[in-house]
Amino acid sequence: MTQVNEAGLGADALEVLKVVERFARDEVRPVGMQLDALADPDEVIAAGSPLWTLHDKYRALGVDSLSLAGSFEPAEQAMLSARITETLGWADGGLAVSLAVAGFPKFFIALTGDPKLTERYLSADSSEIGCWAITEPDHGSDSLAFSEPHWTRPEVRPNCIARLDGDEWVINGSKAAWVSNAPVATYAALFCTIDGDEGFAGGGVCITPLDLPGVSRGKNLNKLGQRALPQGELHFDDVRVPAANMVIGKPMYSMTVEMTLALANAFMGSTFAGLARAAYEAALEYAKDRVQGGVPIIQHQNVRSRLFKMFAKVEAAASLSRRTMLIGNAGPPPIHYSIASKTYCTTTAFEVASEALQIFGGNGLTKEYPIEKIMRDARAAMIEDGCNEMLSLVGGSKL
Repeated sequence: MTQVNEAGLGADALEVLKVVERFARDEVRPVGMQLDALADPDEVIAAGSPLWTLHDKYRALGVDSLSLAGSFEPAEQAMLSARITETLGWADGGLAVSLAVAGFPKFFIALTGDPKLTERYLSADSSEIGCWAITEPDHGSDSLAFSEPHWTRPEVRPNCIARLDGDEWVINGSKAAWVSNAPVATYAALFCTIDGDEGFAGGGVCITPLDLPGVSRGKNLNKLGQRALPQGELHFDDVRVPAANMVIGKPMYSMTVEMTLALANAFMGSTFAGLARAAYEAALEYAKDRVQGGVPIIQHQNVRSRLFKMFAKVEAAASLSRRTMLIGNAGPPPIHYSIASKTYCTTTAFEVASEALQIFGGNGLTKEYPIEKIMRDARAAMIEDGCNEMLSLVGGSKL
């Protein structure tokens, strides 16, 4: 990756970043290209798929937010997290999401202090893969839009409902095909509705093992972009979960959704700032090699001008995403900063990838070059973790 400086990172943090950069270049990007090329999405998650090995190798690196906690001062750790996320996004946007979401439920387990949950999911030798199960068959971005009037309307009927029965929660319903990692996850941070009589506001977060009786899954989704990221449905038929696993209840649910969305959108901003850089770098390299009119095309004024505009957008995206992470160094960033980062960086990634493909010309449309994949991956990001239009409404409510 082309970088000007490493402002804000000391020697130890730089060493961690170098390890991640090697992993991104030598492991993540090749696996992402290999998985993207598979015609059948079920091959992505089949036994022997390099996806499983990649998760094992990433876990062994120990560079997720919880593993790094306390290793650096808050501002330095925030910058390091931003740079790690950018680097993984530079390698493959979909796999960056998969690797991050795998550890997402750990944040809720760490808050509980429950010894059984801690032993199973937070031990050093745990190989559990998590997912964030919030999107539903009849509800997408509206299940995140806590600022909008529908949020508290009881007539808005969610698709996944938990009811308390003695010392267990009984869960029924479904989560939609867009749950990242659902086809491979062993447990979920399940954002569900409690009793179903208060709209989305009456929800909770339940740590739900996905090997329980009554849990079933749909097929791995066949998608335009981010094909290396497994996504699929989750179905719950009288699934019984211990009462202690409902780590967030109704009183804290709306606040939890806001905090979770702030963290997720800040992560998405950094990830796709990295993907935007990958698109720009691919175009720059191609422009130096491709000869038209007797000279490399970078010597043509229109190409050079286009590349400079792409460069400026990439640097602006990186600056916004890193600033957002720094603002939130002691916790989740303010939601409007996170949403600004997510919407701007994902849009930038798509715009820069589209410009890059234009520089490649006809070659950019072929599978021989990486830019068509990058553009497909970037396009998906403008919808995931809340579509950019709905997110802008939520962010605007906080101005």
